[in-house]
Amino acid sequence: MSKGPGSGPLPRTPGSRKPIPRSFSCLSDLDPRPCRPPGCDPRLRPIIQRCARSLPSSPERRAPGAACGAGCNRQLRVRFADALGLELAQVKVFNAGDDPSVPLHVLSRLAINSDLCCSSQELEFTLQCLVPDFPPPIEASNFGDCLARQLVCLERVTCSDLGISGTVRVRNVAFEKQVVVRYTFSGWRSAHEAVARWRGPAGAEGSEDIFAFSFPVPPFLLELGSQVHFAVRYRVAGAEYWDNNGGRDYSLTCRSHALHMPRGECEESWIHFI
Repeated sequence: MSKGPGSGPLPRTPGSRKPIPRSFSCLSDLDPRPCRPPGCDPRLRPIIQRCARSLPSSPERRAPGAACGAGCNRQLRVRFADALGLELAQVKVFNAGDDPSVPLHVLSRLAINSDLCCSSQELEFTLQCLVPDFPPPIEASNFGDCLARQLVCLERVTCSDLGISGTVRVRNVAFEKQVVVRYTFSGWRSAHEAVARWRGPAGAEGSEDIFAFSFPVPPFLLELGSQVHFAVRYRVAGAEYWDNNGGRDYSLTCRSHALHMPRGECEESWIHFI
């Protein structure tokens, strides 16, 4: 007997039945593992917390359980310097006679600043500086003859707030050589020496060498009339040669130097210095 419609279950045809939407009631539905009561909430992991504290001393590091525990209830220690045998404070005592040494260029610029405040159109400054008592030897017409005769000659000298510097030319007699400038601030009652440094070759095919020297000037030489005397010594191949300006020595004298400058130009230079 054949069954009519509605008398029995209909035959299932592939694709004839749609899947029922499924709602995820808990996160465990996404996990193949069984749901965890209550509420099917995922298990929370505690966050590891560390307590920040000062670096312990060596005995505390070696002691068991030195690491910070869960509650971090360790009491912090405060150590003072005197407990470790140190001083709590350092005291510097200044005497009344210990006046600061102010460089000349600072004093000069302070004088310029004061003149800028109360001056008219043109500014005039008076500076005290060391001035050579001789013209630059290298500009002399007989410089080459002098160098050939005594094998060492001073080229030029410059003076600044840092001291005295210059260059010396010597004949390249041998590879090993030494150039020294001997100078005095007391009229040769006492003397000092400054070793010159090799700067480079000169002349035809390196037949000559150039040396550079410099030495500081004490503050008391910035008084009017103070002098510096010096001479150049050249040692090479077991011999010694001198350049002492023909027996008169090279000298520099502290003199006053007047400087005239327009106010606007001086103000711009002072602002540039700042």
